[in-house]
Amino acid sequence: MSPSLRPPSSNMFLSLFSLIFFLSGVQSDDRQLLLNLRSSLQHESNPPVFNSWNSTNSICNFYGISCNSNGSVTEIDLSSQNLSGVLPLDSICELPSLHKLAFGFNSLHGRVAEDLRNCVNLVYLDLGNNDFSGPFPDISPLSQLQYLFLNQSGFSGTFPWKSLLNMTRLVQLSVGDNPFHITPFPTELVNLKSLQWLYLTNCSLGGEIPAGIGNLTQLVNLEFSDNFISGEIPAEIGNLGKLWQLEFYNNSITGKFPVGFRNLTSLAKLDGSINQLEGDLSELKFLTNLVSLQLFENKLTGEIPPEFNEFKKLVNLSLYTNQLSGPIPQKLGSWAEFDFIDVSENMLMGPIPPYMCSKGKMHKLLVLQNKLSGEIPATYANCTTLIRFRVNDNLLSGTIPSGIWGLPNAEIIDVELNQLEGSITSDIKNAKALAALRAKRNRLSGEIPREISEATSLVTIDLSENQISGEIPMGIGELKSLSSLYLQRNRLSGSIPDSLGLCTLLSDIELAENSFSGNIPSSLGNLPALNALNLSQNELSGEIPASFTLLRLSLFDLSNNQLTGPIPQSLSIQAFNGSLDGNPGLCTLDAINSFRPCAAHKGIPKSVRTLIICFTIALILLLVCLALYMKLNKKEKYRERSLKEESWDLKSFHVLSFTEDEILDSIKQENLIGTGGSGNVYKVPLSNSKVLAVKHIWNMDPAGGKKSRSSTPMIGKHNGKSKSREFDAEVRTLSSIRHVNVVKLYCSITSEDSSLLVYEYLPNGSLWDRLHASGKIELDWKKRCEIALGAAKGLEYLHHGCEKPVIHRDVKSSNILLDEFMKPRIADFGLAKIVQPNVSHDPTQVIAGTHGYIAPEYGYTYKVNEKSDVYSFGVVLMELITGKRPIEAEYGENKDIVSWVWSKMQREESIMSVVDSRIQDMYKEEAVKMLRIAILCTARLPALRPTMRSVVQMLEHVEPCKLVGIVISKDGSEEKMQDPHTPKLKPST
Repeated sequence: MSPSLRPPSSNMFLSLFSLIFFLSGVQSDDRQLLLNLRSSLQHESNPPVFNSWNSTNSICNFYGISCNSNGSVTEIDLSSQNLSGVLPLDSICELPSLHKLAFGFNSLHGRVAEDLRNCVNLVYLDLGNNDFSGPFPDISPLSQLQYLFLNQSGFSGTFPWKSLLNMTRLVQLSVGDNPFHITPFPTELVNLKSLQWLYLTNCSLGGEIPAGIGNLTQLVNLEFSDNFISGEIPAEIGNLGKLWQLEFYNNSITGKFPVGFRNLTSLAKLDGSINQLEGDLSELKFLTNLVSLQLFENKLTGEIPPEFNEFKKLVNLSLYTNQLSGPIPQKLGSWAEFDFIDVSENMLMGPIPPYMCSKGKMHKLLVLQNKLSGEIPATYANCTTLIRFRVNDNLLSGTIPSGIWGLPNAEIIDVELNQLEGSITSDIKNAKALAALRAKRNRLSGEIPREISEATSLVTIDLSENQISGEIPMGIGELKSLSSLYLQRNRLSGSIPDSLGLCTLLSDIELAENSFSGNIPSSLGNLPALNALNLSQNELSGEIPASFTLLRLSLFDLSNNQLTGPIPQSLSIQAFNGSLDGNPGLCTLDAINSFRPCAAHKGIPKSVRTLIICFTIALILLLVCLALYMKLNKKEKYRERSLKEESWDLKSFHVLSFTEDEILDSIKQENLIGTGGSGNVYKVPLSNSKVLAVKHIWNMDPAGGKKSRSSTPMIGKHNGKSKSREFDAEVRTLSSIRHVNVVKLYCSITSEDSSLLVYEYLPNGSLWDRLHASGKIELDWKKRCEIALGAAKGLEYLHHGCEKPVIHRDVKSSNILLDEFMKPRIADFGLAKIVQPNVSHDPTQVIAGTHGYIAPEYGYTYKVNEKSDVYSFGVVLMELITGKRPIEAEYGENKDIVSWVWSKMQREESIMSVVDSRIQDMYKEEAVKMLRIAILCTARLPALRPTMRSVVQMLEHVEPCKLVGIVISKDGSEEKMQDPHTPKLKPST
């Protein structure tokens, strides 16, 4: 039969057969390439993302895969799938029809290979939010690209801007948040006239904004914040009539808003904060579609345009720290669901606008440090959404509306330094979220309401320098979070309530210059955190409580009262000289200063009194020594019996060159080198000349009972043997870790009663010892750099290199040990936490860490994540740079090294003044560069801190371990350091 006479069904059959044969060939090739991809990536999805990638499924049914009508793979989209590993681009780019490749929001690492150039048909490429390293390759052949997302992916080196010249179809380009080398603002971009979205934030751009930016008339979003851009805003930017968002905060841009800026009438979000902009805001009065306007920390002058009254979409306005004057427009915020205003630190005058909370959505009212006058509008008494209400340091007068005191969501109510009148009302019982109540230096009167005890979140109360009368409410002891109580210079009377001693977190009590009478409560002497106590210029009587001998105060003043009786010897020191003057009824036991001798000693010769005192002290010491000897003897006998008689279970994690007996025989007093909350540490020399460190943790107390809850809690069994929480944490964490900057755990040895952890011995002690202890070893800048980088790499491994991230939770200089070459090791994992999937919080709800290193979020949440370690490491960096401890008296009350560094920067003092004087002058600029990294690490919000991987990358550019792109004046005196990621957070507000 001729082909022309063949039945139609036969032709169709052959065509279908040919198509199936062709498709099977295509699918077979693509399948193998996809399987190569799967084998290169690790995954932690649940259910696993690659479950559908099997031999029975068509590849077009693989999860994340799309095909065309020919069965060829056109799209791979595996974004946000917890993938790690290295991308096999040599395989992926062999897929001939591939036009979309999306791997954003994973944990991919390694370098992106040059093979990416072979994906010539790509239209969409997303590698953003990963952990790559090295430079990004030249992708000039990818001329079809329309969407390119590379933001926050760890790329470094110089970005290949020239490779974009051929990509004239690009619609979206996002390469921000990568530590590239500093380069001028790329002029290559001005020819990409199809661009609608351009994200260049935090990618080390310098130079000036090119005038050609006006060519990009299709732009809807333009962001180039957190860079080193200088010069003025070009007038050509007024050509971008479609622009919806413009962000360029934290640069060095100067000059005025150019004429023509008013043409950006589509603009909804404008943020040019932290620059050096000058002139007035007149060009902005035409931008009636603005939703958010943020221009804080500039040099702007003139008035806020009255046209802002009619901005019907405006919800955010932040203009603080400028030189603005005149009134705030009175209808401001009355049209939309206004969220916040911060116009603090200007020279604004007139009344506070009354209608900003008319829609009931306002969260922050911040107008502090201006010259505002008039009354506080009564409308804010009903603004229950307010979280921060700060109108302090103005010229406000009149009575505070009663509802202000009881705002249910307010965390800060700050009205201090005004001329306000009236009293604190009982409404304060509704202020359940209130942490800080500040009203000092006003004209407030009346009594402190007893309902204040129901505002149980209060941490700070400052009502000083008013005309408040009556007594301190007895219920004040209900304020368990209270840390600071300032009531000085009022008209308070009555006795100081004994219940004040129930506020166990109190660190500052200031009650001076009132009319308090009666005895001083002895309960104040039992406050464990008390740092300052000032009860001077009152009418207090009776004796100084004996409990005050337990206090360790930096400020103490009981002068000008009516106290009687003996002065406790612990208060008879030069540091408190004058703190007891004006109490003629006081007497002294040792004839100090001008106080008369106590009657009990009259007629007894001084030599006899001295003999009696010495004899009494000697007798007490003898009894104490006898008790200690008996206790230690009992403990040592118990320990000796336990070590010799117990059966031990050894688990090794490395090849061992010693025996169990050799370790046990060395756990004795002469080898003890340290003690701590989680056990004793012994230096153990071995017969082969090797030296080890052994931590000995007792699971039983010396009397043979289990440890109490105040000691190390028991948490389970290990081969029938109990383990302490610290022991379990350290073994679980360290047994699987292999990293040069993490201390090596050789083995664990456990018995029913105690546990031993055998570590490598680090002969140079801790970084704390080297920086702060007596006899410290001098650390030059090179050593400090090496220690900082090494410790950072150790933490980076814990956070990013382990199968499950490990949070140390107690990063501090005393937990960074140094070997014989001064190389650092992260140590002491007694508080470590392995991050478990689908566990959102730490169920222990215990503040973990050490005072001075603890991240601020512990003040309001018990959630733990890696960013808490980053904060603590930032504190360590500050120690290395300044040579100071985390807590020093010179920082001021309730201040630490972080707040001290920030205060220095904000006052524009010489940056060099914070650098350790022992660091050579030639390296001080490099120290300032490292200080910037430390400031980034200690941002208040965890989300704004870098990862440890990013910290390592930044430290690797600091000489001599070179951080490029930091503009510091030669003498360091003109730079005002800022956290470039907190433009919307103001420390003072």
